[in-house]
Amino acid sequence: MGFQQSAHEAAVYRRGSGRSVLLIGVYVDDLIITGAEGDRVEAFKAQKKKEFDMSDLGLFCFYLGVEVRQDVSGIALCQTHYAKRILELDGMTGYNPAHTSMEERLKLSRDSMTEEVDSTHYRRLIGSLRYLVHTRQDLAFAIGYVNRIMERPTMEHLQAVKRILRYVAGALDYGLHYGKAPNTASFVGYYDSYLTGDVAPARAQPGLCSSSVDAWSAGSLSSRRWWPSQAVKQSTSPPPLQQLRYYGCQGCWQSSLAGM
Repeated sequence: MGFQQSAHEAAVYRRGSGRSVLLIGVYVDDLIITGAEGDRVEAFKAQKKKEFDMSDLGLFCFYLGVEVRQDVSGIALCQTHYAKRILELDGMTGYNPAHTSMEERLKLSRDSMTEEVDSTHYRRLIGSLRYLVHTRQDLAFAIGYVNRIMERPTMEHLQAVKRILRYVAGALDYGLHYGKAPNTASFVGYYDSYLTGDVAPARAQPGLCSSSVDAWSAGSLSSRRWWPSQAVKQSTSPPPLQQLRYYGCQGCWQSSLAGM
């Protein structure tokens, strides 16, 4: 068929270049097909229908819990239905929404003396929220913070998780929007470090996010990362230099993926 597998993303295949390019994403027995010209996409689908028993589900609108909305302004990704399921999991559908995902200057300790809670339920909530971060990167720091306390969660920690859920309840339709931005291409990174933010031990909590601005993204976040400073580093360089290295890796990966 003339497709070439991406060296940077095993599930992505490409054929052609320029206006004739055709990209295919593969997940089990599902195909996501896109290209610069709609006629080429339709021709490829018609060809495959002759060779295999296939169903055309139409315009891409839902994939692994992610809702996709496409119009002339661009492409929007959200997880509204999935977020509602998380709220139902904890019985919080009728709670008053919160305006922020965390209390200001909140500091949690693993040595909390409050009552212990069901660790299985706590971990289930954290795991569900982590998947929500794919389109809700405004939640990345708060979820990453409570995610660190998994061994012996207490009521204090659960209340912090419930605060995140209340914030989600008031912002169910939030997500990412990739608007058209012709003739624009750049890669921007942001870095922040909360010095001595960890109560025990008192170490910094660095984090970063990156934004790729190209013909479609128009500044939407494309990746984010947060980690406790005691995690294994890829180098012994000062944190700002480590972040610069990470930005470089992200930029090279996205550029290589686009060019295959």
